[in-house]
Amino acid sequence: MNHIVIAGGSGFLGRALANYFTAQQKQVVILTRNPGKGSSFVKEVYWDGKTMGNWALELERAEALINLSGKSVNCHYTERNRKEIYSSRLDTTCILGEAVRQCMVPPTVWLNTSSATIYRDSYTKLMDEYTGDVGNNFSEDVCQQWESAFKNEITPRTRKVVLRTAIVLSTRGGALVPLLRLVRIGFGGHQGSGNQFVSWLHIRDFCRIVDWLTQHAVLGVYNICAPQPMPNHHFMETLRGAAKVPVGLPLPVPMLALGARLICTETELLLKSRKVYPQRLLDEEFVFEFPDLKAALEDLCQVEAKRS
Repeated sequence: MNHIVIAGGSGFLGRALANYFTAQQKQVVILTRNPGKGSSFVKEVYWDGKTMGNWALELERAEALINLSGKSVNCHYTERNRKEIYSSRLDTTCILGEAVRQCMVPPTVWLNTSSATIYRDSYTKLMDEYTGDVGNNFSEDVCQQWESAFKNEITPRTRKVVLRTAIVLSTRGGALVPLLRLVRIGFGGHQGSGNQFVSWLHIRDFCRIVDWLTQHAVLGVYNICAPQPMPNHHFMETLRGAAKVPVGLPLPVPMLALGARLICTETELLLKSRKVYPQRLLDEEFVFEFPDLKAALEDLCQVEAKRS
């Protein structure tokens, strides 16, 4: 049992995990709608996320199954997009559950991603796994239904872990890329009031947490974020410092709304206050490499500078 299966692993999180595990000499299987050639340690296998197929054979004797599938929420919440956001999460979870149950030797652990946005908007209360308040708007309901579908998949020989993942910071994808672009063109001030909290995580700590969860006999829900949620104005100030851009114009709500319409997304992604805390990871003595925002952003900007 030394291979890892990553469903929906063709995005930046999946690629980061593949690089992380292959560096440990582990075989990685990526389930994707658009398989490529792969490499000596990475095998890409076609699946549609809805129906059973030969991809299910890859789950046999897997060390871990990691499900990252789901249509990006970086879009307008039209009726069509809402349906696809739900189905791309619920359908994949259900078909993976069926495949796990059919295995002769099923995966040791199944990690199913969710989102830290499941918690209600909060400026004061820290949302941990024990006392956090779950919200009831569209994006929060998506997470609740997603986690419920996962909970309902009975896999007695495979332990299950929910990943309530915050914004993962990487210069190869995700939210940091457009934010850095804004900083460099002079619009790196706060967004909206700037008082909304940002919960974040360095990409290396994301990979390390996933690995840690596969290696420890743990179950249930984990908040996947650094223990330092920051107000948006402080986050952007720190990002400007890391990018060596001294000033940045703020983006008020009307300008954000206009920009969101132009690039087909929702202002909620920037304006919701996410004050999430990884209490379980800290209780169980996981050690973050980047608990500090300044160090995390400086590291990522240095890596990008070397790459360019």
